Amino acid sequence: MCGMPSAETTRTSVHKTTSAQQPDPVRPTKEDEVAAAGSELIGGPIGRRVLYAATWWTPVRVIALIAIGMFALGMVQKLPCYDGAWFQGASSQYTHACYSDIPHLYQGRGFADGLVPYFDKLPGDMEYLEYPVLTGVFMEVASWLTPGSGSIQHQEKFYWMVNAGMLMACTAVIAVCVARTHRRRPWDGLMVALAPAFALTATINWDLFAVALTAAAMLMWARGGTLSAGVLLGLATAAKLYPALLLGPLLILCWRAGRWRAFFTTAGAAVGAWLVVNLPVMITHDATGFHIREGWAKFYTFSQERGVDFGSFWLILSQRMDDPLSTDTVNTLATALMLLACLGVGALGLTAPRRPRFAQLAFLVVAAFILTNKVYSPQYVLWLIPLAALARPRWRDFLIWQACEVAYFLGIWLYLAYTTSGDAHKGLPTEGYQLAIAVHLLGTLYLCAVVVRDILMPERDPVRRSGDDDPSGGVLDGARDVFVLGQAARPPRHAAHSTEAAPVRWGATPTDVSP
Repeated sequence: MCGMPSAETTRTSVHKTTSAQQPDPVRPTKEDEVAAAGSELIGGPIGRRVLYAATWWTPVRVIALIAIGMFALGMVQKLPCYDGAWFQGASSQYTHACYSDIPHLYQGRGFADGLVPYFDKLPGDMEYLEYPVLTGVFMEVASWLTPGSGSIQHQEKFYWMVNAGMLMACTAVIAVCVARTHRRRPWDGLMVALAPAFALTATINWDLFAVALTAAAMLMWARGGTLSAGVLLGLATAAKLYPALLLGPLLILCWRAGRWRAFFTTAGAAVGAWLVVNLPVMITHDATGFHIREGWAKFYTFSQERGVDFGSFWLILSQRMDDPLSTDTVNTLATALMLLACLGVGALGLTAPRRPRFAQLAFLVVAAFILTNKVYSPQYVLWLIPLAALARPRWRDFLIWQACEVAYFLGIWLYLAYTTSGDAHKGLPTEGYQLAIAVHLLGTLYLCAVVVRDILMPERDPVRRSGDDDPSGGVLDGARDVFVLGQAARPPRHAAHSTEAAPVRWGATPTDVSP
């Protein structure tokens, strides 16, 4: 989605192509030392003849199968809980690090009793389902496929298995979409397929459904389908709130390139798709007129009223303060920090020497939300994994970040084991858990810093170093800038006189390169 600034020329290397000759796909084992070293486990880098032979084993299919295989390994990791830890006291499922919301909410949110989400009141403290509408539909469909016979434990295990099957399909969609978003870089999708945090957190909750819709929306945008991208983004927002954040980077980048029609088409389609899903559940009518349904609003009121929770730096502050901040104060401060981060991302997008790629700004804005939010559930890492693979396709940085996320995954369960094991104190004390939170925060900040560096120094961006502009940019790929702030608005004077490399016009297509 990006192009290049309004500077006329600069030194860079460019691959000349014609309509009859498409550039070869990028082979990570040729440009990434970690990928090359890792390939030795399967006999070394794949040769060009094998890689591009017209066989069934295309990169996209290989990546999809590996992703499904890793998902299956994640299911195996949950086996101790499936065999009983979910039902044998609170501590056991934490000591085995195999907790999942899915079996517990089958009965806890009324699915076992046939209650209709958002319409029927639930017994207990949570009066209505606290998930967005499309996720509620996903949960309800899974309950229809769960037999109502047998013990409640048998039904809960079957419900988890049905959801796991549906989430496995979402995993395949994510892997395929990421692998196809950058046409010349299909193997970047292998980062998603092999991400350890992906396998460990895939069946904790229903986040993969929204992630799959978001990945599909980004693929449609990359292919120039502004309307279909908007519809998918609206549906993703109806399943989880975070996909709506991607409209911010689109606004900035379309503003810089002057592609307002594309932005408004996508944004309008997103709002329309969200309304189509939500209006039938949102609005109720009685003798006094139309009202917002209380069950539909529960997700939003719960998010507002929820106190400081696991995984956030707010929790560290709360545990270390004699007089912790109130929930209202934390809400205000978290919102202010998020707005400041968004302004920073927007300024970066408008002042960078070359228009940032869509995936780069998308990663930064979602990461900002995660870093400033008052809660970080371990499955939230799923939101970032596809964006990270597209924004910074370098195995070293990706694996550093993944190691931090795995450390946090283990840390939260060991901490919960410590707090639920009574005097036995099996697990990680409060100070150890705070360290795990800090590791997660630092790992995410590290990856953000590397992405920002790539934006400010585009010659270090792996995607652009391969000769591409913004493969995920769709209508913005190679587009000229019409609005730029700061130094980017002034062309570098030395570039026009350089003879070390062919001068390239910002935003020019490869065939526009001067001889």
